[in-house]
Amino acid sequence: MAHTRSLAALAGAVSAAGGLAAAEVVSGVLGLGGSPVLAIGERVIAVTPGRVAEAAISAVGTADKPLLVTGTVLGALALGAVAGVLTLRSFTLGALLLAAMGGLAAWAGLQSADSGPADALPAGTAAVLAVGLLAWLHGVLTRPPSETVDASRRAFLVRAGLVGAGAVVLAAGGRLLGAGRRAVEEARRAVALPLRAVGPPAGVGVGVKGVARWQTPNDVFYRIDTALAIPEVTPADWRLRIHGLVEREIEIGYDELVGRGLVEAWITLCCVSNEVGGPLISNAHWSGVPIADLLAEAGVDPAADAVLQTSADGWTCGTPLPALTDGRAAMLAVGMNGEPLPVEHGFPVRMVVPGLFGFVSATKWLVDLEVTRFADFRAYWTERGWSAEGPVKTQSRIDAPRRGDRVKAGQVAVGGIAWAQHTGIDRVEIRVDDGEWMPARLASVPNVDTWRQWAVAWDAEPGDHTIACRATDSDGYTQTGKRADVVPDGATGWHTIDVTVE
Repeated sequence: MAHTRSLAALAGAVSAAGGLAAAEVVSGVLGLGGSPVLAIGERVIAVTPGRVAEAAISAVGTADKPLLVTGTVLGALALGAVAGVLTLRSFTLGALLLAAMGGLAAWAGLQSADSGPADALPAGTAAVLAVGLLAWLHGVLTRPPSETVDASRRAFLVRAGLVGAGAVVLAAGGRLLGAGRRAVEEARRAVALPLRAVGPPAGVGVGVKGVARWQTPNDVFYRIDTALAIPEVTPADWRLRIHGLVEREIEIGYDELVGRGLVEAWITLCCVSNEVGGPLISNAHWSGVPIADLLAEAGVDPAADAVLQTSADGWTCGTPLPALTDGRAAMLAVGMNGEPLPVEHGFPVRMVVPGLFGFVSATKWLVDLEVTRFADFRAYWTERGWSAEGPVKTQSRIDAPRRGDRVKAGQVAVGGIAWAQHTGIDRVEIRVDDGEWMPARLASVPNVDTWRQWAVAWDAEPGDHTIACRATDSDGYTQTGKRADVVPDGATGWHTIDVTVE
């Protein structure tokens, strides 16, 4: 009996896999935004409390999305296995569980702001096929006793193997048939923007091995957002609406936006979820259109104090109005490091605002700007416990040596980065054990909106040592050593590492 239950569970799991694979094909052929797996994952993200989301980011960083997708798939297979076991009692029970799974996925697929009836088709296909496959496999398990057990088992395993192999092929085919993503990638390659490849300015490096590259390449620029299925927006389809507390509404297309002329700036972006010494910070050369010019054209009501941004997938954030109009390089970015924005980083248009954490400023796949008041709205992350305004905090990080390194006695190069976007870094110091603070040598920077490399030549003596760093910004503020959590408005504390000198 136990062996039969195992085979029944296998039948349910491979039937669910076949259904999911078929859904990938339907989604790919129809060019829909996402499969049932992604739809369920998006719902999980939507209902996850802020502190739980923060704990996940802290634990796994940028692996959060792959792990969520993997967990969703494994959950579906586990429920499929349960459905298979239920068929031993009643095939109807197992079929109803698979159908319910399909219904839940269909509902999830219809929850996004731009969804339509077609978005339920992948889940419907998955449910129908999964039930059909389960019936096919169930038929072998329930053959008359006249057939030998070995023959029945072989027939079942052959069928299960065929379903499993077919699921793999279908899933791969569905990914290849992703017409929507393919169209966006092709549109991105076809974009002709007046961009130029720009390398780091002279003098921005301190020459210490292990310190983060001053200019972050696009493919390793940190990415933290809520999108499992990347919004698929082409420049031809993109429109931006500016409305709310304005004298006149503006609606603008991509070509019209770019035709206004582009400005360029080096800007460091960082995430509010970045722990002290964390990696969720990167620096790039951005090209775009000043937001202040568009707001001036719209005519902002003096009563307004915020701009609510909305992404193509419905994500929202609110930005203090002064940060968009005070002369800093706040822009609607269309280029990143000399090329059109990567799709994962907001193509065709995103917001970039120096001096603010991304959760209140850096909307990707931007489609709507509403001039409003903070008192009149709550954005995605403020609903989950984060602050309404998120100015970047003065911070510093030790990149070399790394925590736990063993180094040779003598002169050791200690180096890292410090940042206080739109304020600037004036001084960085390190302290070894409980000694005096030692000033660091600072590299140059093109503006106050980027991180700054620093280095210290430390005369290291044998033994175990603790190194801490702190930065002082251009306003004279020295970062506090008091540790604070990232919630609600960013972590504080000195980055500290332990090393052994031999």
